[in-house]
Amino acid sequence: MQPNEYVKSLAAKDVIRVEMVCLGNICRSPMAAAVLHNKTLGITKPRFIVTSSGTSGWHDGEGAHHLSEKTWKAAGYTFEHISRKFQLNFFDEADLILPMDLTNRAVILNGARNDADKAKVFMLRSFDPSLSHIDPTSPEVEHLQVPDPWGETIEAYQEVLEMIERATDGLVEALTS
Repeated sequence: MQPNEYVKSLAAKDVIRVEMVCLGNICRSPMAAAVLHNKTLGITKPRFIVTSSGTSGWHDGEGAHHLSEKTWKAAGYTFEHISRKFQLNFFDEADLILPMDLTNRAVILNGARNDADKAKVFMLRSFDPSLSHIDPTSPEVEHLQVPDPWGETIEAYQEVLEMIERATDGLVEALTS
């Protein structure tokens, strides 16, 4: 994705608040939050505050799925996580809201109160440099999804981690250069 004017404007902020969102907030979004949090620890301008949530609320108060946490820890990331449901006031708190898939993006956009809320919502993988050519309004947008590894093997979680790492590298580049 070529950073749009909104994303470019964030680079001038002292603090950027990023909300990662998936369905249950136990697999993908906490992993994405763990990765981005760790990748931005040494960056002081802008400083990053990374949180995550789920659109369902099914796992409120629970920790991350054991395979998700095992995967990010094996890659060297540290992060504490307690699941929570996405709330409409998160539009006021976050500068970027990054859903993992199209269904969760639709839920978030349906809750948006105005165009300013909608301007904060981007598919996480739209920041992956290898996918930057994909128009998020085209049918190709399906390629920007991070698949849900819930119920799959550790290998599925590792594949998700690789997708997240590429996207977060692109995100950090877009926000710090």
